[in-house]
Amino acid sequence: MNFSRINNKNKNVGKEIVTFNKKKFRFSDWLAEKVIKAVAFLSIAVVILIFIFVFREAFPIFKMDKKTAASTVTLVQESYGGSGTENSTVIKADNQVNNSNIINATDEKPSATLLSNTWMPVSDKPRFGLWPLFLGTLKVTLIALLFAAPISIMAAIYTAMFAKPRVREIIKPVIELLAGFPSVVIGFFALMVMATVFQNIFGYASRLNAFVGGIAMGLAAIPIIYTLTEDALTAVPKTFIEASLGLGASRRQTAFYVVLPAAVPGIFAAVVLGLGRIFGETMIALMATGNAAMISMNPFDSVRTLSATIGAEMAEVVFGDTHYNVLFLIGSLLFIFTFALNAVAEFYFKNLVIRRYQSKK
Repeated sequence: MNFSRINNKNKNVGKEIVTFNKKKFRFSDWLAEKVIKAVAFLSIAVVILIFIFVFREAFPIFKMDKKTAASTVTLVQESYGGSGTENSTVIKADNQVNNSNIINATDEKPSATLLSNTWMPVSDKPRFGLWPLFLGTLKVTLIALLFAAPISIMAAIYTAMFAKPRVREIIKPVIELLAGFPSVVIGFFALMVMATVFQNIFGYASRLNAFVGGIAMGLAAIPIIYTLTEDALTAVPKTFIEASLGLGASRRQTAFYVVLPAAVPGIFAAVVLGLGRIFGETMIALMATGNAAMISMNPFDSVRTLSATIGAEMAEVVFGDTHYNVLFLIGSLLFIFTFALNAVAEFYFKNLVIRRYQSKK
């Protein structure tokens, strides 16, 4: 045997592998990589800057005390027909008098009214109670979730387990098409059609209420919950289904007792993301809930949500005023809640689903 020839061949193969592993520099690839990285960092920076801006505008409400007036206030009472200097009255008040008048007008700090039961920002004694807004948001969200989650999950089970491929190709795009509807269109539909129909059916007094708003928000959340649930069901390993059917279980038993429990983490993540979509909805809440900030457990009473409050009042407040800061505080609460929900669904439940399915394959 000619060992030298074999060694030379091995050396040539090794050189070819080394040259193959050395990537040729391409300016287009390098530029695309840098652009993608820059866009990713820019997106993260924008989110962080929005977070900082919202909290910066909301923070003054916690350090705001009794407003202090200027040391000297000049009030000029003009008279008509005479000279301005002779017929004008100048009143000068010292700092103590102005402070005492302001203290009598506002008996408590604005931050002390945040936990009260009254939302009355425009008044001689304004009160910024967040409880009616928070409870209204919670009530509408609960109604929307009770309406949207069962419908979305059952539709996803039918699409993933029972529907024929031809029917599945029709149902899934049609449901996902609902996600492209603007919120104002769904809110207008709830305002003009759903409110009248539900009032005729149930006979309640308030035409726009938490029930109408919750059903309308549920319509907006159905595509999100349906799509993610259907993806979680189809991601279940086929061996689960084949083993269940091979043991004599029916298609229905396999769907509800094998596939559905295996996809629970993904379904829960879908519901959490749908909850965040409902909680932060503005236009539907603004148009269909009645916008009455009151505490009531009746689902047929009008309510006002946190997001609708921002949408209705932000354009009319004075920049830097207490009302302005409270609205930014509401926005920061919404930001924290939706960010936490999305983070939990994305980083915890999604990874839990991936780990579960990869371990079974």
